[in-house]
Amino acid sequence: MALMIEIDGNSLALESVLRVAMNFEEVRISPRALPVIEKSRRVVESALASGKGVYGVNTGFGSLLNVRIDEKEAVALQENLIRSHSAGIGDPLSEEFVRAIMLVRANSLIRGFSGVRRELIDKIVESLNKRFYPYVPEYGSVGASGDLAPLAHIALALMGEGYCISDVGKAKSAEELAKNRMAPLRLKEKEGVSFINGTSAIAGILSVEIGKSYNILENALTSASISMEALRGTILAFDPVAVAARKQKGQSTVASIIRKLLEGSRNIEKSSLEKVQDAYSLRCIPQVYGAVLDTLNYAAGVLTDEINSTTDNPLVCNDRIISTGNFHGEPVAFIADFLAIALTDLGNMIERRIARLTDSSLSGLPAFLTRNSGLNSGLMIVQYTAAALCNVNKVLAHPASSDSIPTSANQEDHVSMGMNSALKLSKVVENLERIVAMEYLVANQGLYFIDQKVSPFVNSITSELRNVVSEFKTDRSPNPDVENIINLMRSPEFRNKLKNWGSYLVPWL
Repeated sequence: MALMIEIDGNSLALESVLRVAMNFEEVRISPRALPVIEKSRRVVESALASGKGVYGVNTGFGSLLNVRIDEKEAVALQENLIRSHSAGIGDPLSEEFVRAIMLVRANSLIRGFSGVRRELIDKIVESLNKRFYPYVPEYGSVGASGDLAPLAHIALALMGEGYCISDVGKAKSAEELAKNRMAPLRLKEKEGVSFINGTSAIAGILSVEIGKSYNILENALTSASISMEALRGTILAFDPVAVAARKQKGQSTVASIIRKLLEGSRNIEKSSLEKVQDAYSLRCIPQVYGAVLDTLNYAAGVLTDEINSTTDNPLVCNDRIISTGNFHGEPVAFIADFLAIALTDLGNMIERRIARLTDSSLSGLPAFLTRNSGLNSGLMIVQYTAAALCNVNKVLAHPASSDSIPTSANQEDHVSMGMNSALKLSKVVENLERIVAMEYLVANQGLYFIDQKVSPFVNSITSELRNVVSEFKTDRSPNPDVENIINLMRSPEFRNKLKNWGSYLVPWL
């Protein structure tokens, strides 16, 4: 029996977004949500019948809000909105991003504040279940009245007027809809503005990237433990009493995990007797990684609230239709920028350990971890590459949300730039994953020169690494090795191995 994610507008978990976005699990609307959907729709129809001016229903949009639209043209208004706002440009968003966006949008519309018909939400759900993949250019949203351009491209594709991505590449949506036996979406009053006026693109991308970030942080804990062994670090600074003296939850969690991962290491026990302290890139792992974990947990909390919120405009509130500002992307823009800063600094610390491992004057290991340095350059340039990625991330860590460029003839005079925050974060996450893979590569190579027995956990993980990466006895290109390690990090089997050893941070991932 296929697994099914049920959405009701109030209880969507990040785990569920990931399962739909990345594992193609099917979706259904909870029967409990149907009455509120129907009730809010009746309020919209009643308002239209009364002849009162309602923003985006019988008026223009943005600075055109005072232009009244004839009742006979109310449907054309919504369709024209989608066509005109499909103004994005750039490479298409990945399928996992688009699926996450569509799920978050459907969950938001279900909540009974948007005044749409059930048929609209059904069409989004049908598209997810039939793996219809709208073509959504990455740039165009400023996170002001929500993610107008990206969401408009999704709606346009569902209308059969835009493009989608099929097995053969970019294709006309009308043809792909027909192939999947899907009728084109026909919008009614208010449904166009409800579809695109929200933060679902930012929130969908963030959902995927936060899930990936937890996995990368778990791997970073593992690669750090291998570096601790290769650099013969001391465990003294990870003492539970000393760590608990500072009341930071993430710090204590990370220190506890590292102690567990290094438990039973004669190598660490010996160095702990001989050394007073390590450099910060070893000694301060709990403080830095713990702060990253706390940031991740905070971001996940804000995002969970956002994906179960109504972010369009105007809102149906009981029997009234109210123009509000829930579409503003600032809450999710801030956490995307905050997380990019935290993950960038995590990469900075990892790069410093890579540099220490390859520097014989600091590591006590052969220069660049090769047995015949001079003739062989060993892993010298891996550190260069890690440094280059860290530099890229430092540029990307500049917060997009610190900027605002007014739009819509100054009606939207303060915007969040949250979509750019989310897109930048996705590149930071991708680069960080590569940096962690490089630490795995370098630290694993360093253990070939360690005589003392390492911890059972490190021994188990290096056995996995050595299934995909052989010892560097003579020079070869490290590029395939890094790629092999990234694939290993992403594999469910390797993740389960980390989970069994207790180095995981969120049981649901």
